Amino acid sequence: MARASEHYVCQNCGAVTRRWQGRCGACGEWNSIVEEAVAATVPKGPGGGKGRKLKLVPLDPGDGLELPRLATGIGELDRVTGGGLVPGSAVLVGGDPGIGKSTLLLQAVTLLARDGVRCAYVSGEEATRQISMRAERLGALDAPVELAAATSIRDIVATMEARDAPRVVVIDSIQTMFVDALESAPGTVAQVRASAQELIRTAKQRDIVVLLVGHVTKEGQIAGPRVLEHMVDTVLYFEGERGHQFRIMRAVKNRYGPTDEIGVFEMSDAGLIEVPNPSELFLSGRPGGAVSGSAVFAGLEGSRPLLVEVQALVASSPLATPRRTVVGWDGNRLAMVMAVLDARCGLAISGHDVYLNVAGGLRIVEPAADLAVAAALVSSLADRPVPEHSVFFGEIGLSGEIRAVSQADLRCREAAKLGFARAFTAPAAKRREAPLAVTEIDRLQALVQLFANDGGGDI
Repeated sequence: MARASEHYVCQNCGAVTRRWQGRCGACGEWNSIVEEAVAATVPKGPGGGKGRKLKLVPLDPGDGLELPRLATGIGELDRVTGGGLVPGSAVLVGGDPGIGKSTLLLQAVTLLARDGVRCAYVSGEEATRQISMRAERLGALDAPVELAAATSIRDIVATMEARDAPRVVVIDSIQTMFVDALESAPGTVAQVRASAQELIRTAKQRDIVVLLVGHVTKEGQIAGPRVLEHMVDTVLYFEGERGHQFRIMRAVKNRYGPTDEIGVFEMSDAGLIEVPNPSELFLSGRPGGAVSGSAVFAGLEGSRPLLVEVQALVASSPLATPRRTVVGWDGNRLAMVMAVLDARCGLAISGHDVYLNVAGGLRIVEPAADLAVAAALVSSLADRPVPEHSVFFGEIGLSGEIRAVSQADLRCREAAKLGFARAFTAPAAKRREAPLAVTEIDRLQALVQLFANDGGGDI
């Protein structure tokens, strides 16, 4: 008979140790080790009996491969999920506190319920009265959504296995749920993993859509074991700055659709409102007239072209180690672009304080933004505005060359639709007739020369 024992589990990465320690040796997180008891059990193995033979099916079932989907009625959410919710799937939605996760999911289930889909909203953090008050603010009290305040996985699974079970279930949040067979507290690694496993198993068996709300850590990752993201079918991150009304939903994993799509929402008194043309919204706050240090990047998020403003400020630094402040872009990528400007173009930019900001609260992960960032930096350093009504996109190599990026025609069409007249980009071997003038730049020195020749003087 095995003895009962205790072990220590990191609540950030799930690593198990035999003794407590201040810092996790696996992920480096401080004060994340928590003691968890292990019940005394007999070690189990396959035993002497035979298992049941698996039921094997052919690769082509013969009944069509198209997955039926439940359209939520929120176009941006349907875009991110690949066209709607797939029955039997588990979707994990993570984001900072107060970003709008619960509001968006409540809006989605109210629209589904109005279309005749039976939906249940189970909250472990709020009472049913509080959920009703939020629905009243959203103008959705007439929707036949069923509410429950519960944290027991046993009760929730029993509801999902009933004959009149709902087709869509929202769990808000997975960190508040617990399995009574485990002695650890809700929110620990063991509880989160076991709770999610039971919900996902039931959802697959009963063809129920399970929407899980997940808390995030201070680094922006979903709290709990990393295996949680591997267990679910779709992982959505809800992003946004508190100072901006924009909210961006990004798919980082999707077994039933693309993983590079984003949905854009605007927070209002009536909840989250879809933004069908995010480019126009992100550029709406641009100052009129020519301003140095500002360049427009023609980006691409999934299949959607997106125009955003990149702002840079290069100022003389009194410090021995100049400051580098980056918001909305990769700081390592900024260091690389600055090094190329220093080494290949002869600009003394490394001794200055550099501040870079992507306006609107959007985070750019595309290398095609290199050219727009370089244009904003050189413009600020020279104190000369970029050419008026122009957009920039292109990847910068370490030797100073500008490399072509994908979907250049789509980017140009979006820029022309919003009134831009010129695009600066890398040479392309084959290019369709663009709706605006295209200036091809093969080397970064040509971009620097553009500012040196514009208005006279040296940079």
